[in-house]
Amino acid sequence: MATILSYGQQLPDQVDKLAALSDVQLELLADVRDLYRDRVNIEREYAAKLQLLGKKAAEKKAKKIVALVVGNDPTKPAQESTLRESTLDRAYTQLVSSIGEASQDHVNLADSLTTQVVEALRSTEKRHEDAKKREMQHFQKLLSERDKAYNDRLKTKQKYDEQCGEVETYRQKQERSTDDKHADRAAKQFEQQQVDMLNSKNIYLIATAVANRSKDKFYDHDLPALEDQFQLLHTQLLTRLASIVVQAQTLENHYLDAQKSHVSQTEAAFRDLNPTNDLAILIDHNISQFSAPTDWSFEPCATHYDTGDMSVEPAPKVYLQNRLSKCKQKLQDLQPIIASKRQDVEQLSRLVTKYTENNALGNLDEVSDNYLDVQHQLASFTIPENILLTEIATISEALAGDEGAQNPHTFKSSSFSIPTQCAYCKSSIWGLSKQGKTCKACGISVHAKCELKVPANCLASTGARGHTASHSISSNLSRSDSRASTVSSIGTPTPSTFAPPDRASGIAEGHHPTARVIFGFSPTSPYELAVSEGSVVQIVEEDDGSGWVKAMDDSGGKGLVPASYLVPVGPSEAVHSRASPPRGGTEERRQQGSGQYARAIYEYTAQGADELSLNEGQLLELTGGASGGTNYANGWWEGLDSTGQKGIFPSNYVELVP
Repeated sequence: MATILSYGQQLPDQVDKLAALSDVQLELLADVRDLYRDRVNIEREYAAKLQLLGKKAAEKKAKKIVALVVGNDPTKPAQESTLRESTLDRAYTQLVSSIGEASQDHVNLADSLTTQVVEALRSTEKRHEDAKKREMQHFQKLLSERDKAYNDRLKTKQKYDEQCGEVETYRQKQERSTDDKHADRAAKQFEQQQVDMLNSKNIYLIATAVANRSKDKFYDHDLPALEDQFQLLHTQLLTRLASIVVQAQTLENHYLDAQKSHVSQTEAAFRDLNPTNDLAILIDHNISQFSAPTDWSFEPCATHYDTGDMSVEPAPKVYLQNRLSKCKQKLQDLQPIIASKRQDVEQLSRLVTKYTENNALGNLDEVSDNYLDVQHQLASFTIPENILLTEIATISEALAGDEGAQNPHTFKSSSFSIPTQCAYCKSSIWGLSKQGKTCKACGISVHAKCELKVPANCLASTGARGHTASHSISSNLSRSDSRASTVSSIGTPTPSTFAPPDRASGIAEGHHPTARVIFGFSPTSPYELAVSEGSVVQIVEEDDGSGWVKAMDDSGGKGLVPASYLVPVGPSEAVHSRASPPRGGTEERRQQGSGQYARAIYEYTAQGADELSLNEGQLLELTGGASGGTNYANGWWEGLDSTGQKGIFPSNYVELVP
């Protein structure tokens, strides 16, 4: 039994040569298709021209048989004995010979050949040409992802060098201003520049590790997998070619009893066509030496002495801890998708095997296309997985178990109509272009560039539930206070005082703001969501400054959509767009209650006339409407107690009753 050889293992980094082989195979399909098409015409014009056709076919075969058997530019010369070992050569030779012998064919055979051979070859040629294009597009994408990692490393290296130069500049300034009144400021600037330089160094080291792992993944996994996919396409093309030609010979056998012996010989030759054997010959004549590129290492700046160790000083360590937390969260979201895709690959692989063994099961081409598409999707997902795993491993090794408080802030992009102090650098944040971020839990605000520099010690995510609820209320009040248009300065403030005038403008618990799509959008990656012009979506996550928002459509599908493609709509418009409920019914249901209940899990004393006091275990019915119940305000719900009194209460002091 012949050993099954693998392109990926035996022919490393030869995608272009394999693609060229695909082109030659497609030319073979075109040649055979032209052969039968011409034969049909010749059959209609009588058998005299069949001899001419056989001659043309033999000439084409002579020109291409070497490329078909051993490929273009083989590393080992092909001998005549090598061609004779090829089952494809033997089958093709028999095919050409049979044409000259089948000189008594007629119109019925010509009709049969047209419908069952020529068109089948045309369809096969088109499918394999499209498949080859998809493989090359995937190859270019893999190259692009690899080169991106390479370029990111170079960019971070350049940034690191620039930061090192800045450190030296600030050091000189500090030395010159020793006795100056600005000495303290110069010292602080020098210290901050050192931190920035160390952060740049860490980013450069991370990018170097990512580039190395991307390189390893490209040459050890992605490239061999792609070449094996080419091997699958080559095998299927030759198998399909053999099947079609066998069918042609069967038709000849039916209509040309006098030529049955010649037809049987051709049929046997194509039945004996063994792609495994022929591709083994190809591999044997194209083996060449290959060495994978070596790993990159840390390159110190020419103007700054440094080592290749990650900096774990206090400020850089905070950045690393936050980056590690983000990487772990992204990896946690990504791994279930990858596991699902791997399961799909395994299932489709088994289907391809079964369909190959038994054509009666269904369309092998469709199953094979699905199998290759899923493999491409899996490869696309494993690229960011490889990057995340590399970053996690690199940072974890540097931190040596010190991952910080692990109580991360829930920062969201915010606009600041009044100057607000950054909790990290203490400078002002001001503007409507979302230059800053606010923690939704504890209320601190920072510049976008300072987000990862803040320790992960959010007070709202620590302690017991009672403490968390209490702290969350104060945080919500303080945040609402900064956004409200007017605030009472007399007496104890109540939540209604701090609630925004337009309650639908924020993301309340259990409710998302709505937006209308003004331009249709088609996704270009698995992370994006397809939306149509005029449809209404819910905003799950607002624009963080990247120009994208995470949206959810009516069917529950979630994904990224360009923020500029959406315009916000009011609750009434959004409700009308989805269901168009009867007029007047919303306010009536709000006054009577929504039928949804909440149970108090902590005691709470009302702080104003518009609030309800809560006793642990107390049952309340939530009001209805677009601005009632869970939609009242961020952190506050509206409901009715057992006496029918309506009021608001902290949402984190209650839980919904199923």
